[in-house]
Amino acid sequence: MKKIVKIITCLLAFLIVGATLAGCTNVRKRANGQDNWKKIEKKKKVVIGLDDSFVPMGFREKDGSLVGFDVDLAREVFKRYGIDVDFQTIDWSMKETELRNGTIDLIWNGYTVNPERKKTVAFSVPYLRNQQVLVSKKKENVYDAKSMKGKALGLQSGSSGYESYMSQPKLLKNYVKEAVQYDTFNNAFLDLNANRIQGLLIDSVYADYYVAHEPDPNSYRISDVGFESENFAVGMRKGDKTLQKKINMALAQMAKDGTLQKISNKWFGTTKMVPLKEIENQKID
Repeated sequence: MKKIVKIITCLLAFLIVGATLAGCTNVRKRANGQDNWKKIEKKKKVVIGLDDSFVPMGFREKDGSLVGFDVDLAREVFKRYGIDVDFQTIDWSMKETELRNGTIDLIWNGYTVNPERKKTVAFSVPYLRNQQVLVSKKKENVYDAKSMKGKALGLQSGSSGYESYMSQPKLLKNYVKEAVQYDTFNNAFLDLNANRIQGLLIDSVYADYYVAHEPDPNSYRISDVGFESENFAVGMRKGDKTLQKKINMALAQMAKDGTLQKISNKWFGTTKMVPLKEIENQKID
């Protein structure tokens, strides 16, 4: 009798857990399919997920304050709608999961548009050009991909650089002896400077800014290894059509009135912006 009761109890527990999981799945599906603009507008707050060590897009100053190109850009976009921005630091390798679960409303931190991400994420118009480059110390005599033969390469987990590295092995992967993944580029640079890795595949916007602010910029070499240029855009759930439209409208306005270029000049000195005509004519999936 005790065995029968135990079996029934286990079955009931299994059914309850299954129903709970199914309910959570349905909630996520509804969240991903619904348009959340009215909720955001009512709360007057939007939550943006970012890696807060990604210079110059979004990073912490010594006093802990959050600054960067994307930080300024996001605040300016939502300022035009009377909405505050709440930046949430996330594990970059889990960004799509955080978005899907509703922990954040947007991914906005040097987020590259690619076909794989488009399967699950909706994107704004692109606003910035980027490219994956190889950073090394000059003493290592690394000039191109072939120079990495037998050497260790650093990559950020979940980054577009890692995805390009894996999907296009002939460009770099086939030459590398060992690939080491890092949670942040800051940690990767520490290992590069300590000679634990001899190269680092990284976004050009990060590489240019980081190297320029090092005590000895001339000790580094930045090499093009053949990866195509990329576009940065804002990532959101597929159902957030109004949010997508609002961001696109604000970016177009900022491109016209010069605000976009002003923010770019502040952080990059030279233009890396997507041309206005491309922003205005961009077709969104």
